[in-house]
Amino acid sequence: MNFIDYYTILGLDKSASPKDVRDAYRKKARKYHPDLNPNNEDAKTNFQQINEANEVLSDPEKRKKYDQYGKDWQHADEFEKQKQQQDQSSGSSQGGSFSGGQSSGDFSDFFESMFGGAGAGRSRQVKYRGEDYSTKIKLELIDAYKTHKQTLTVNGKNIRITIPAGVENGQIIKISGHGGVGINGGPNGDLYISFLVANHSSIKRLGNDLYENIELDLYTAVLGGEITIDTLDGKVKLKVKPETQNGSKVNLKGKGFPVYKNEGKFGDLQVTYIIKIPTNLTDKQKELFEELRKIQV
Repeated sequence: MNFIDYYTILGLDKSASPKDVRDAYRKKARKYHPDLNPNNEDAKTNFQQINEANEVLSDPEKRKKYDQYGKDWQHADEFEKQKQQQDQSSGSSQGGSFSGGQSSGDFSDFFESMFGGAGAGRSRQVKYRGEDYSTKIKLELIDAYKTHKQTLTVNGKNIRITIPAGVENGQIIKISGHGGVGINGGPNGDLYISFLVANHSSIKRLGNDLYENIELDLYTAVLGGEITIDTLDGKVKLKVKPETQNGSKVNLKGKGFPVYKNEGKFGDLQVTYIIKIPTNLTDKQKELFEELRKIQV
């Protein structure tokens, strides 16, 4: 994955507190959330980078390594180990640490200076972590509603993964060890999967709650009755109260979207009634409506 300046992405400096990081992440995530920026590839990219920045800066250990080693923070352990070995072998008493943010040099150059040139023969024995990979998976809303398996082809290899119910649009999941192969027996990189979840044509999702508009005929709205509606979990019968007004809302608790990695817990489904006015009335129907109007007057 390409290096990005996590502090710049969140609009922070290195003195930011954990609360500053959390607040900045929430503000940026709301601004660039794919649900609020449909068909905007730049917003999707920004949202992915914001999630990546938050994952590192909200973790004290990862942030410490990032602050010290910059773009090479994921190789911090290798840096320290090789530096110690070099100091011991050379008899050096210099134990100073390196800082990716302060030094004008680059830790990649550090590797080059340690193992390049005359010392190139030693580099074959150094273990390096493999490259991280990233990919995208597109899902329909109904696909994200239930836990299911998919097979991905990454770098020529098929990977069978389980996608938990409730995954969100723009969410990133890390699959450890499924990135590039490590060098000289080093650990493999990781695979980052970004999910693109489309909204249903008639059912909209916001968080764990679902929203659906249901057309209601005038007669049922006035007199009341029972209707059957389609949900992501199948058909549901609803009782309609007499004199239901246009725009009336009914909340169906627990009939919304499954909560990610919280089995058995669901959001709500909010149904909004849209009263459908009858058309192509017969003369008899018009006559009856006229009588009703006179009674109302």
